[in-house]
Amino acid sequence: MARILIIEDDTLTREWLESLLSRNGYLVDSATNGKEGVELFRVNPADLVITDIVMPEKDGIETITDLRRSYPGVKVIAISGGERRPEGVSRNYLHSAKLLGANRAMQKPVANEDLLAAVRELLS
Repeated sequence: MARILIIEDDTLTREWLESLLSRNGYLVDSATNGKEGVELFRVNPADLVITDIVMPEKDGIETITDLRRSYPGVKVIAISGGERRPEGVSRNYLHSAKLLGANRAMQKPVANEDLLAAVRELLS
């Protein structure tokens, strides 16, 4: 069974991701910011990381950079909330995330089917 680490500071989004992925047969760990997420990954590596971009402590860009440096083979999906920021700003974050090593970059809100398809593809 694949293990997925969710790094997301928004409680509702984190709980939605945990529930969706657990219901679909994945083992799920979660962290509320990038610092906590990288530490959790070191102790309990995951097959896939889903990380928000804008977070306290350590943002998603720094998180992706740290994970790629230490674990170059890790699969990463970056997500960013376009509804809270101007559209261009959110897309710039997602573009930067892809440049720094995210395998996928998705703008919130993400449809369940789209997220599950990306997860299945990256874990296959």
